[in-house]
Amino acid sequence: MAKKENPPVEKQSETTVEFLASLAAVLVTGLFIITFILQAFEIPSSSMEDTLLIGDHVFVNREQFAPRTRWMGPLLPYRDIKRGDIVVFLSPAEPGLYVVKRIMGIPGDRIHLRDGAVYRNGEKLNEPYVMHKGPLFYDPYRDNFPAVPASDAYNVSPAWQLQMRTFIQGDDIVVPKDSYFGMGDNRDVSLDSRYWGFIPKENVIGRPMFVYWSFNTPPDQYRHTDFSERIGFLVHVIVHFFDETRWRRTFRIVQ
Repeated sequence: MAKKENPPVEKQSETTVEFLASLAAVLVTGLFIITFILQAFEIPSSSMEDTLLIGDHVFVNREQFAPRTRWMGPLLPYRDIKRGDIVVFLSPAEPGLYVVKRIMGIPGDRIHLRDGAVYRNGEKLNEPYVMHKGPLFYDPYRDNFPAVPASDAYNVSPAWQLQMRTFIQGDDIVVPKDSYFGMGDNRDVSLDSRYWGFIPKENVIGRPMFVYWSFNTPPDQYRHTDFSERIGFLVHVIVHFFDETRWRRTFRIVQ
């Protein structure tokens, strides 16, 4: 006698309420991440080439360097800023301007440059990420910091000209507590801690993680703030989205 087979169990389709609940959970999670953890930024200048290009749009991890909290501590990989980290921060020289640089010195480090080479705590650094794509001329202040006295002739901010003297010990400048010394990878054109001073810890926004979109953008486009200029560039982006997007840089990790 043949064995009677059980009829196949029909899979219940997802109800509208269940679908909406799942969609709401995804949206809430995404909103939480964008609001509290990630933030989008556009690279405005060539000071970090070739690590970051003008027109690179990056997602920045806002929580990694933030003060630890009890309720989020077990979930997020908090850590202190380290030498070599790339960070986004509010400029100490231009209020409201977001800047990105590489951390060369943390509190207590002794920094100086000789003929363009960086020495930290007496040791010459090997910097494979450094580029020299700027003006090919000798700048004694830029390349021999802080041995050459700062002045307006070298585009050093007046406030830093007065303050930096208090941090110089021997041949070095010493990074104070709750501050960092940052420099651009495109070393010859970067306006950085050599020109406007230390990065206060409270100014740090976070660490850029990856490039999510890169568009061929003119230098200093971020300074074109008039409404007509913004609209004009937006139209340009729409028209040339496909042929001027740098597709090879999409999802490139920043390091």
